[in-house]
Amino acid sequence: MGEGLLSAEGLGRVCLRGRTPASHGTHRRERGRIRDMDVLDLLKSASLLVPEESATGNDVTVDDVWEYLAHDEWEVALGLLEELGDVRPLPAVFWASMAAAAEELRLDRSAAWCHWREGEVRNGVIHADLTLRAPSDGGRRSPVPGAGVLRPMWDIGHRTPTGEPAYAVAHLWVEGVPALEPGGRAPVRLAPLTPELWGHLRPGQVITLHETRPVGGTAVLLEVMLPE
Repeated sequence: MGEGLLSAEGLGRVCLRGRTPASHGTHRRERGRIRDMDVLDLLKSASLLVPEESATGNDVTVDDVWEYLAHDEWEVALGLLEELGDVRPLPAVFWASMAAAAEELRLDRSAAWCHWREGEVRNGVIHADLTLRAPSDGGRRSPVPGAGVLRPMWDIGHRTPTGEPAYAVAHLWVEGVPALEPGGRAPVRLAPLTPELWGHLRPGQVITLHETRPVGGTAVLLEVMLPE
């Protein structure tokens, strides 16, 4: 069985540790204080990678970012750069600089988000519409944390030699909310531990989430863009 796949038997032994992979997790550097020049330099470096013609739906451009940087409004500048990062694809180094600045500013969720986006540049993007099974139907009774810390198994069509599901592992980021309530529905992003196992999937296909052997949720794929 390939790396990143688990049989039903193996799934029963898995303990969800709530850890993120290095490419998507928050690496926290201990600092006695925020180093002003570090944050400013990191945000400047990120700003230089944004094309001048890029603009958000609210007409925010990189010129607005420079204005806030000039007044030491770093958190605002960071937020605007995150928005500009959605306008068009930007290189991994952009998100790496952003993540480092967020870490210096102790903005844990922003740092996790920027690390996640850095990982997507390197490993590909999977968007899906996830519906969790209701607790009354055997689903989980606690919310799913939204910031990429849950690492569930997914049935994406692979099978063992005996015909049982061979589950693939992918971290889960819930968009728009801090957590997804039991039985809830939300757009999500997936970060596979082994992206090549997911290359056969296409938008419109349905995959299932598993924290134990029973189905914990159903996801309809919206976008699958993985490296060749």
